[in-house]
Amino acid sequence: MYTPEQVQALTPVRENVENLAVSQPDLRDVFLCHAWDDRQGSAKELHDLLEACGVRVWFSEKDLGLGVPMMRAIDKGLVNSRVGIVLVTPAMLKRLPAEGIADKELSALLRRERLVPVVHGTTYEELEKVSLLLASRAGLSTAEDSMAVVATKIAELVAA
Repeated sequence: MYTPEQVQALTPVRENVENLAVSQPDLRDVFLCHAWDDRQGSAKELHDLLEACGVRVWFSEKDLGLGVPMMRAIDKGLVNSRVGIVLVTPAMLKRLPAEGIADKELSALLRRERLVPVVHGTTYEELEKVSLLLASRAGLSTAEDSMAVVATKIAELVAA
């Protein structure tokens, strides 16, 4: 069950997903942006839960092959996904100020009305100290719902 705030925040994302499903049916459902430190923990957990819900996920741990230029692969992943999910964790909050790969992914995702932050193990107040633009986007939080429920809500959001 979505909160009224989630419905309001996610409706524009859902409308974009519906339009893209018609115009570009081969796109992945989501691009999962995460901190490197979370790749074997919370990011993998969210990835696995999303895939179990039938969501097609671009995930660096799975989609970056050896010898593939990393930035080009990420760029293609961003272009070929309907929605960007940003997993905001304490590790992400540490990484963003360093302006590394996660920061570049976030910059690309912020340009679109297809971005859903998932706050996990931290708060929007902590996020505001690092990125006002991302914090201004309402999303989902594992403080309110379990990671499994968050994954289910994302799956419903991107269902075409």
